[in-house]
Amino acid sequence: MILFVVRRLLLILPVLLGLLILTFVMLRFGGADPAAAVAGDNATPEQIAAIRESLGLNDPLPVQFWNYLTDAVQGDFGVSAYTNRPVGLDIAARLPATLELTFAALFIAAFFGILFGTLAGVWRNSIFDYLVRIISVAGLATASFWFAIMLQLVFSMDLDLLPLRGRLPTGMPPPPAITGFYLIDSLITGRFETFWESFRHLVLPAVTISLGGLATIARFTRSAVIASMQSEFATYEQAVGYPRHRVVFPYVLRNSLVTPVTQVGLLFGAFVSNAVAVEAVFDWPGLGSYLVEAIFTSDYQAVLAVTLVIGVIYGIVNILVDVTHGLLDPRVAERM
Repeated sequence: MILFVVRRLLLILPVLLGLLILTFVMLRFGGADPAAAVAGDNATPEQIAAIRESLGLNDPLPVQFWNYLTDAVQGDFGVSAYTNRPVGLDIAARLPATLELTFAALFIAAFFGILFGTLAGVWRNSIFDYLVRIISVAGLATASFWFAIMLQLVFSMDLDLLPLRGRLPTGMPPPPAITGFYLIDSLITGRFETFWESFRHLVLPAVTISLGGLATIARFTRSAVIASMQSEFATYEQAVGYPRHRVVFPYVLRNSLVTPVTQVGLLFGAFVSNAVAVEAVFDWPGLGSYLVEAIFTSDYQAVLAVTLVIGVIYGIVNILVDVTHGLLDPRVAERM
């Protein structure tokens, strides 16, 4: 298992390198002049030229990429043209917000997706099964930004049950930064009012992001449960008198979880990309909103750094999913 993790970590490196090269080339050829963005609207051509020289933008493209790569390996991602702060500090301040939102959405999607998919598979062709299938199709077809606005209109504007935006109410100080996750930090420090408010602010954006993933997991779980229920071992256990619930949960469900768990790793990347739009709608101070600001201001240092960080997290999550896959299926563990 340890050798498997090491091999997968080594395989991430060329993937990250290719991702950086692609992003770097696209930004250089497909965007605005970063020197002009840094200089501002009132800058003279001479000032822009001086900034280009100081940023090394007059160097050949391979030289620019090599300089960026050597600095990034040392933890230096440059200075943000938008905030005038080191990009690493900006990412460190915003990354916990995005991770908290993403993991909350993953939990909602996995828990309810597996639950609904299992029940739909066990009660195949029932009213509940048809309802789950309708919800799955609707969830996959719904745009996240539209769903976010609808949730705001219903639960914030009309019913006034949940907050409209942000991570905490205006004027409420955040909990002491221990993990950066407001839910965890407020519990550790005993600030239960902060925990409740951060939970309320987290609900709508997390539900918004989780919708498509919940639909995907429910569909895969339903198909896997139906296949397992029709297998020889499930048929035999029911024939010898095992109660249906004892067949489903210890045996059928474990054999059916392999595919949904694999989907979790794939959904993580989709959730992070959806967070770009959702964070903008809910004014969530995470990497998504930071990336949008960086793109609009041609802050290439920030865009490259965020791309690299998301790629690293995505690779680590997929390794954890593969390890979980091996724990659920001994046949996979033997090949690791």
